[in-house]
Amino acid sequence: MRNKGNHSSCELPEIRNKTHRFQNRHYRFQENFRWKGVKTREYKSGGEDWSGIARQALIGASGETTKFHLRYFEIEPDGYSSFEKHRHEHVVIGVRGRGRARLGKRSIDLNYMDVLYIKPDEPHRLYNPFTEPFGFFCIVNAKRDRPKPI
Repeated sequence: MRNKGNHSSCELPEIRNKTHRFQNRHYRFQENFRWKGVKTREYKSGGEDWSGIARQALIGASGETTKFHLRYFEIEPDGYSSFEKHRHEHVVIGVRGRGRARLGKRSIDLNYMDVLYIKPDEPHRLYNPFTEPFGFFCIVNAKRDRPKPI
């Protein structure tokens, strides 16, 4: 499914319809790392600096007033995210398979339930050199800047 719009996975458009803003939500976990009622989208709407990655916005895309957004990303074998940096920070929690993170010139293996903090302005890319999908939760600031390609 192609995501419409000119924003990246790190930046979401402002929600204009806030009728859902203060409603409780329960997204039931389903097979194959999907949540009922949450659309799976491509990582970004364009660009050629990424491959084989999808995202689901779990908290923050429906007008919640949290100061953070929670997303689930899944990278196919041999897939990767953009190599980029920005002023906001990330918390990444591995929940499916294994993957790697490139932080500057360093590479870090990520396993099930590993937690990675990516500091502001740190060049980074997540990728999957393995044979199974690599899935992770990513927590970012609700208000954040656009990524800058490296």
